[in-house]
Amino acid sequence: MVPPSRSNTIDFDSARLQRLGLGSTCHLPLQVNSLAELRHLLGLQLQTSLEVERILTLFFTGVQRLVPLDALAYLHPVQDVRLELGERASHSASYRLSHEGEYLGELIFRRQKRFSEQELAQLESLLASLLYPLRNALLYRSALQSALRDPLTNAGNRIAMDQALQREVDLARRNLHPLSLLMVDIDHFKSINDSYGHAMGDEVLKAIAQTLKSQLRNIDMVFRYGGEEFLILLSGTSREGAALVGERLRMAAMQMQDKHPELPEVSISLGCASLLPGESADSLLRRADMALYVAKREGRNRLTMAG
Repeated sequence: MVPPSRSNTIDFDSARLQRLGLGSTCHLPLQVNSLAELRHLLGLQLQTSLEVERILTLFFTGVQRLVPLDALAYLHPVQDVRLELGERASHSASYRLSHEGEYLGELIFRRQKRFSEQELAQLESLLASLLYPLRNALLYRSALQSALRDPLTNAGNRIAMDQALQREVDLARRNLHPLSLLMVDIDHFKSINDSYGHAMGDEVLKAIAQTLKSQLRNIDMVFRYGGEEFLILLSGTSREGAALVGERLRMAAMQMQDKHPELPEVSISLGCASLLPGESADSLLRRADMALYVAKREGRNRLTMAG
């Protein structure tokens, strides 16, 4: 039997909310005496952060002062936010959050015991205190992501690449996990621009970026290295695994015209390097770049592994 659940759409268009205590650092007491008191205190505390995870953690902890919960889940596919707090349970109450037509994500409360109508009404009232802090945090997250994105291809930019590469190298060393890089270059890209124009070249870049992402895991990261070059970070991936991924990407690029018949035929060259013991991020990047150079020198449309 499927556990009973409740699904609602919460639209705060007509809600008359006050911005309470902006910048306050209040802490919730262990006990609260009423729904109104908890809403007031949450209104103060949730506006002390612009991090989505922090805000939802504070909200989850605060709501439990009044309504017992086992878990809270939040999903915002557009901003790629997925958060689960606590442990899954059999009963749920789910809400689609929106304000003035602006989608703010899906929020799910879970617990082992069925929610009463009074408790659901309390949850829905407390959601009002989450509205503006969550919206501001999503706007802030979107601004940060835009600063780290290549506007044409929506891949990460060089700033994001430098940060992620060093972070992944540090994590791989600390956890003794493999890490591999793929450097990707669109073959004869200058000829595409010369023959079809720069507008067509831009479409090829966007299509290649989309094709690369479609063949990778969620944890893999794609960055526009510059011009027609991309860099792919393959966390937890050995040399052998990276070679398989690289070949899959090369074949996908050759078949790209099946989905984009308006584009000219395209192929890519790839250089692959895997992190060596004690190797720096700069050295790993140089070896991948050198492997790419060899692939291009030896005829393009191929994958070369760094020594």
